Amino acid sequence: MEIVVVSDSHGRNDILKTIQEKHPDAKLFIHCGDLEDDPMNYPGYIIVRGNNDYFGRFENERVIPIGKHQIYVTHSHRFSYFLRSEQLVNRAKELNCDIVCFGHTHVSFLDRVDGVTLVNPGSLSHSRDGKPCSYAILDINEDDVQVEFKFEPEW
Repeated sequence: MEIVVVSDSHGRNDILKTIQEKHPDAKLFIHCGDLEDDPMNYPGYIIVRGNNDYFGRFENERVIPIGKHQIYVTHSHRFSYFLRSEQLVNRAKELNCDIVCFGHTHVSFLDRVDGVTLVNPGSLSHSRDGKPCSYAILDINEDDVQVEFKFEPEW
């Protein structure tokens, strides 16, 4: 199952429709916060609140069941800079999740810690690691989670 994960669009929300058009077979689109718009305007996305989301109704975190997997979605701005991965893994385990999708840092990131897959898709508008803007594609089946980053220098 293909799942598209984005974050930190910061008002560049025209990109969200473009991503949906590029991935017509995706079963789910997740936005990890800092949309800076009303989430009701993006019914094709599951969206959580980022530290710059003031307008509209957002949930601070979400748990999404996908087959045998559970995805924990958060922006992660309430987690410690130096202990972010550890704290995200702990929160995921509290919620019985084995995948975490998060944003806030504007840096694409993938790690597997103690049975939990951590994915930050990077930023759609302001990359902070010298790479182009990015998002992630999760390919989830019953036994495995594969992650591919898509870098878009032309946004």
